[in-house]
Amino acid sequence: MLRSATGLPFDDIRNLVAQMPGPDEAARAAARARQNLLVKPPGALGRLEDIAIHMAGWQGREIPVVNRPTVAVFAATHGVAGRGVSPYPSDVTKQMVATFTAGRAAVNQICGVFGAGLRVFDLALDLPTPDIVEGDAFTEAECAATMAFGMEALAGEPDLLSLGEMGIGNTTVAAAIFHGLYGGEAAEWVGPGTGAIGETLARKIEAVRAAVERSRGHLDDPLEVLRKLGGREIAAMAGAILAARLQRVPVVLDGYVVTAAAAVLKAMDPGALDHCLAGHVSAEPAHRRVLDQLGLVPLLDLGMRLGEGSGAALAIGVVKAALACHSGMATFAEAGVADA
Repeated sequence: MLRSATGLPFDDIRNLVAQMPGPDEAARAAARARQNLLVKPPGALGRLEDIAIHMAGWQGREIPVVNRPTVAVFAATHGVAGRGVSPYPSDVTKQMVATFTAGRAAVNQICGVFGAGLRVFDLALDLPTPDIVEGDAFTEAECAATMAFGMEALAGEPDLLSLGEMGIGNTTVAAAIFHGLYGGEAAEWVGPGTGAIGETLARKIEAVRAAVERSRGHLDDPLEVLRKLGGREIAAMAGAILAARLQRVPVVLDGYVVTAAAAVLKAMDPGALDHCLAGHVSAEPAHRRVLDQLGLVPLLDLGMRLGEGSGAALAIGVVKAALACHSGMATFAEAGVADA
């Protein structure tokens, strides 16, 4: 567990946020200069050029590489699922983790196409976090320890980290975090998730409303929002995003639930997500609004809402294509083409 001189676990998290490095500006400038020399009109590759420059800045090299991409999927169970906020039972979470392990889920197939490793983190699936309508999801020590556990996603030294999740009830928890951070009405942040409609959707909205109302008076501290309203996978992903930043590893975010973890860090420091790319915008109605809040423009918009890191894994292909163009294209001089 993280421990600080004050003995308060969240102080360590705040200290790490304060120590976040920025990009390598020299590498970014060199990459931008290279883009201007490649045999194409300036800006002709659009966001692929921006991606290459982004990766150069965070990897600290003019020609960045992605040789060890990793998709980390964090799985957890939630007490609030007992309120009937999803059409699926909580047992589905464990069943899907088994499917990941067997290599038979969608994310396994996408990882295979793009040569990405897949790591699945089982976050005490037999022990759901408390129902956030009735009590806090964590103690401070538990929340900080879960964030520290999420930092283990960097143990294999990936050069690109894509994040995903699995957990019945976690779009309810994510919606509660967004409602707690951004205000408005609960219904503005609640969507169907795995297919909630009718009375199920109404129960989901009421659970989010009641959980945030219970937490009034603590919503000005993003870590308290996470502690009171979060889940283990969201806390762990926040830790993974932070650890990646400290190691200057670029991150690709998946959908609605993953961006709840990102939102906590963004609320702590406006530049906390500078190393992150939004892999896609999901079909969950509020996700586009969340990305606007985070200042992120998605790489893909395919109407996906699966979770499990599938959109972030698919975006690895876009990043790899951007870097292949950046490194492999000829310059005007090399190609013997007249430069405008």
